[in-house]
Amino acid sequence: MGVPAFFRWLSRKYPSIIVNCVEEKPKECNGVKIPVDASKPNPNDVEFDNLYLDMNGIIHPCTHPEDKPAPKNEDEMMVAIFEYIDRLFSIVRPRRLLYMAIDGVAPRAKMNQQRSRRFRASKEGMEAAVEKQRVREEILAKGGFLPPEEIKERFDSNCITPGTEFMDNLAKCLRYYIADRLNNDPGWKNLTVILSDASAPGEGEHKIMDYIRRQRAQPNHDPNTHHCLCGADADLIMLGLATHEPNFTIIREEFKPNKPKPCGLCNQFGHEVKDCEGLPREKKGKHDELADSLPCAEGEFIFLRLNVLREYLERELTMASLPFTFDVERSIDDWVFMCFFVGNDFLPHLPSLEIRENAIDRLVNIYKNVVHKTGDSFRRRQKEKRKRMKRDQPAFTPSGILTPHALGSRNSPGSQVASNPRQAAYEMRMQNNSSPSISPNTSFTSDGSPSPIGGIKRKAEDSDSEPEPEDNVRLWEAGWKQRYYKNKFDVDAADEKFRRKVVQSYVEGLCWVLRYYYQGCASWKWYYPFHYAPFASDFEGIADMPSDFEKGTKPFKPLEQLMGVFPAASGNFLPPSWRKLMSDPDSSIIDFYPEDFAIDLNGKKYAWQGVALLPFVDERRLRAALEEVYPDLTPEETRRNSLGGDVLFVGKHHPLHDFILELYQTGSTEPVDVPPELCHGIQGKFSLDEEAILPDQIVCSPVPMLRDLTQNTVVSINFKDPQFAEDYIFKAVMLPGARKPAAVLKPSDWEKSSNGRQWKPQLGFNRDRRPVHLDQAAFRTLGHVMPRGSGTGIYSNAAPPPATYQGNLYRPLLRGQAQIPKLMSNMRPQDSWRGPPPLFQQQRFDRGVGAEPLLPWNRMLQTQNAAFQPNQYQMLAGPGGYPPRRDDRGGRQGYPREGRKYPLPPPSGRYNWN
Repeated sequence: MGVPAFFRWLSRKYPSIIVNCVEEKPKECNGVKIPVDASKPNPNDVEFDNLYLDMNGIIHPCTHPEDKPAPKNEDEMMVAIFEYIDRLFSIVRPRRLLYMAIDGVAPRAKMNQQRSRRFRASKEGMEAAVEKQRVREEILAKGGFLPPEEIKERFDSNCITPGTEFMDNLAKCLRYYIADRLNNDPGWKNLTVILSDASAPGEGEHKIMDYIRRQRAQPNHDPNTHHCLCGADADLIMLGLATHEPNFTIIREEFKPNKPKPCGLCNQFGHEVKDCEGLPREKKGKHDELADSLPCAEGEFIFLRLNVLREYLERELTMASLPFTFDVERSIDDWVFMCFFVGNDFLPHLPSLEIRENAIDRLVNIYKNVVHKTGDSFRRRQKEKRKRMKRDQPAFTPSGILTPHALGSRNSPGSQVASNPRQAAYEMRMQNNSSPSISPNTSFTSDGSPSPIGGIKRKAEDSDSEPEPEDNVRLWEAGWKQRYYKNKFDVDAADEKFRRKVVQSYVEGLCWVLRYYYQGCASWKWYYPFHYAPFASDFEGIADMPSDFEKGTKPFKPLEQLMGVFPAASGNFLPPSWRKLMSDPDSSIIDFYPEDFAIDLNGKKYAWQGVALLPFVDERRLRAALEEVYPDLTPEETRRNSLGGDVLFVGKHHPLHDFILELYQTGSTEPVDVPPELCHGIQGKFSLDEEAILPDQIVCSPVPMLRDLTQNTVVSINFKDPQFAEDYIFKAVMLPGARKPAAVLKPSDWEKSSNGRQWKPQLGFNRDRRPVHLDQAAFRTLGHVMPRGSGTGIYSNAAPPPATYQGNLYRPLLRGQAQIPKLMSNMRPQDSWRGPPPLFQQQRFDRGVGAEPLLPWNRMLQTQNAAFQPNQYQMLAGPGGYPPRRDDRGGRQGYPREGRKYPLPPPSGRYNWN
């Protein structure tokens, strides 16, 4: 489903689920930033146990941001990713687990969408370059002014795919980052960290969900664990609800549409390349000192409280006088399933359903109407339905784009034929959700003939200034089904056999997606083999359709997936002989890589919303072609083409530390059970890691600007989730012992809505929090003690607090000393933490849901009183707070005192930069 459209609808429909994050910023003293102490209580008035990072939602904005200058090279990208994780960690402050999941090889059902995105990105990039050059030539020919064409490195975001050198290097950098933080940050002291990099198969968010499902099935799992998941995808909301965990929160950057972007030709704001006139740039600032600054601010984070969404849904879905006991958990599952029909990453949405036209509200109304008619016996319901159909002429046979209105609808006696069928269609779509009956005044028959109705126009806020694209199907006119199948499938609507095949594939897809959300991947090979969905009026006799999937399927290997999703333009990420298969006219699979392809807008306005009409990859043909080039792989490429697993990290103060060290000392060759009493109930298997990080061994930095860790105390080991039989069913229920969070919504909240008014989310999880204000007397006092002027003030010459930071580790830049690059300015200073023991080491924070259960790991952590002393490096801090890297692996090179400019690392040379 469209992320902006769904999030916009959700925030308007259920506004109280959103909470603005309270974020402590690093303090600056003498030109050096002092990091936030994440071991202190969370300022958001909530304590989280586990933080899960869907890393691809972090990698993309850090490598090719849209609202700020991009990093100059790959090394700066890695540092930007470190900074982003640091910022998230300081907001959430998890106390038990940090789980970092990068997208690995995806199921075939998702690869089709990935293929579409990557081909489309490549096509749009080339078209944009041609258009940019054309406009440049026109402007210069007319005597316009344009700055010299800048030759800069071009980052191909397609490299953010499993199997590339970029992803392999990212995994190494994250291992280094984890080791550094576990060694030196008190907020990480007792934390268990799991890294699932791109070598581990599965999408990042689904690897996270699989971990949660498998841990919930263990007897030692704490049913009141408070989860926090970071990601911007809309399906994270559905996945969070599908866990049935009572405490589940999502953190994401606040979505702000229409952020200003500079013109690609003149670098000025306010217009796009196609509208550029080549006018001279206006001076910014008295001396043009603001010329290179972008009008943007750091993105703000928000929390989405799924426990509050559950409150909303419980009230909305609760139905009285049912012939069976109402179960809110099952109703929430039904709501999640209904959302599949408006689109997801694996199936196209039904042609009758659009989120912006209140499709989900219509589905909910239909659902409630249908549930009221259900009884205990399916056979009895079917019998009564047949009698009812014989007795009464049906008002509507489900079909066409208005299919959801079919269930429960009735004819209106004496209705007149509408004068404007298209407006009539919109009236049905925008039907008031609060009406006592879900059925509209009339509908369309199964052959596409319009029946009586009146109409209204779309609301102004749902309209756009640009004209609607040409619609060859015209779903509001008679014969729409015939036109739809002819235009979209190139078959006649009377071809029952073909329509049956499309419907069966779509029903299989619904079953596959449902199992994927609740049980895991049912088949790595299955995919929906069409670009468009059928009409719901064609869903006849689906109860008898088979929904079993082939068992024992395996995922693609990373390089195989690259061959399945990459266009030929991104072939430089593949071995030469593999790349040749994409471009050689004699290649047996050359038809998989068209240089150009059509994009069907399918009723949308923009190309990125349309359907890319690409040929589907035939797995058998692809594997047959690759068998001939597999021998050409180098050992390094063979390693990158192998599937890996998860790695677990702990610091020296963690109860698991000594246990893992003993496994390495004994050289255990068999997998060993994880002792749950030592790690908050986590269960699984340990096996030795050939590339393990071990205490007293140097952890080499993969980023040249950062130094090695010479006094490491962190240990890592391979980790595997608990395994279950392939037919095992994970329970989608609230676990025994789970405490339902206290109700958040008040009676007045049910009437709140952001429609037509400004809705301001509360700050933090405490709704009684009052903002801090300074009165006039306080401002006068500040005016007396703080000199007016730039660069001076009460803290301009103050030293860091001695009780918190010891040693001369923070010092201002000396005269003539070069500034650290801006990208590095927020890095966490190494060797700076010498404060009191973290509060969560002494006692468990109160989450406001009652006393903690007396679980073994809680008792053990309460007995740990050892002071955390991570600062093992008695030296000056280097760039970004890290101690400087050893010069040529020899003696430690100190941070230059004066006169020497900080050198940026050279480009990696890994890509063909344009």
